[in-house]
Formats: sequence, C-alpha cells, structure tokens
Amino acid sequence: MKTYGLYLESGPRKKKTMVHVLDLLGCIATGPTSDAALANTHNAIRAYLRFLKQHGDDEQRRLDLRARFDTEIIEHVMQGKWLGNGDPTLVFKPDQKPLTPEDRLTYIDRLEAMHAEGLDLIGNLSDKELTVEPGYKMRSINAIIEHMLESSHYYLSTLGKIEGLPSAGHIVERREDELLLWMTRVHRILIERIQALSPEELSHSVVHWKETWTARKTLRRMLEHEWEHLVELKERIRQSK
Repeated sequence: MKTYGLYLESGPRKKKTMVHVLDLLGCIATGPTSDAALANTHNAIRAYLRFLKQHGDDEQRRLDLRARFDTEIIEHVMQGKWLGNGDPTLVFKPDQKPLTPEDRLTYIDRLEAMHAEGLDLIGNLSDKELTVEPGYKMRSINAIIEHMLESSHYYLSTLGKIEGLPSAGHIVERREDELLLWMTRVHRILIERIQALSPEELSHSVVHWKETWTARKTLRRMLEHEWEHLVELKERIRQSK
C-alpha cells in the first residue's frame, strides 16, 4: 500500500495548518487546526489523484482511484512568520535537492494542466460572474486570478529576473491585455523561464528578501499555490450554480 509523506506547517498551538504532500507535487490540504487539516488530507489526495489521472502521463492515467493508501507525518514546522498559509520562509529537506531536468518537465506538465483547467473553468463566465464579490471577505474570481498571477511571478522571480514581464507587484497593474488573455500570456512567459533555468539555477539556493529559495522549492510553491486556488475557483463556481 502506498504511503504519502506529509510535511506540516502550523501556527501557535497547532492552529491554522497547511499540509504539503511532497510525494504528489502540488497537493496540499488546509484546516483551522492541525487535526482538521490532517482530516482533510485524505480527500485532498483523492482529488489530486483524480486530477493526475485526467491530465497526467500514461502511467498516471492508469491510476486506480479506489486503491487504499496511508499517510505519515515526516516533518511538522511550528516556527515561522506566516504558518499555515504556505510560509515562504520554510525549506523542507526535500526542497534542498537539486532539480533534475526530468523533475522540471514534471513541474511544467502540471502547471500547464492546471492552467488549462483554470481556463476551462472561467473561460465562459460573464463579466458580472468574474467581478461579483459573493460575500463578506470573499473576493471576486477576477481578484483570485490576479492574486494567482502576482504570486506565481513572485515565486519564480526569486530565482532571477523574468524577461518580458513587469517587476513583481506590478503584473496586474501593468497588464497589456484583457485579464484572461493576460493570464495566458504571463503563464507562457513563466513556463519559458522555467524551461530556461540554467544548471546552476537548478542546483543552487538563493536568498531573496531574507528567504532561502531553491528551484525545487520555488516550483513546488508555484504548483501548490496554483492548485490551492484552482480548488477555490471550482468551489466558488459550484456554489454559484
């Protein structure tokens, strides 16, 4: 039976928690407490396996979604400045491994699949559906997309300048196209930058704003963040129907 290693980050006294399933690159679970996040992990893994079966390679398309699996906590971090939210200061032990060209292809394939699924979700929505704010402290779909673009650019810019895009913090503010077209353009430039990462960039760590980043950590967080908000978009659209 497959066992998935879990890497947890939680606030004081195991409050708000994010579970990183590093064996399934991009898969996370969250909860208001560590117990709640762990309870949500099983369904989160199932959902991610369904995503891989739909969008993955031949081996992943043969996944048995009914197969049983187990989980094991490998690391639980409870010291940091933004715990439970994908704390950018965290470097898990696997993040320190150099990124191989084969690994890079896996990250790219999953980013491409998430981008395609996101476009399928929102491509036919009206301007009203994209901009409506459904409730207190609930942002619009447009705002979610803007946040995704800004964050993806930030993560990748930790490894160096990204030609063809404004500096971090101005991706949306200085967009040159309608938002969904801009989303696709930014995605394409980010993918090209990942494809162009040098051997040195794939294997070395850098310090950016007092945070340590490696290529593996950078692409892990990009995937996790894309998946987190893809799930949010699915739920938002489901609730609106």
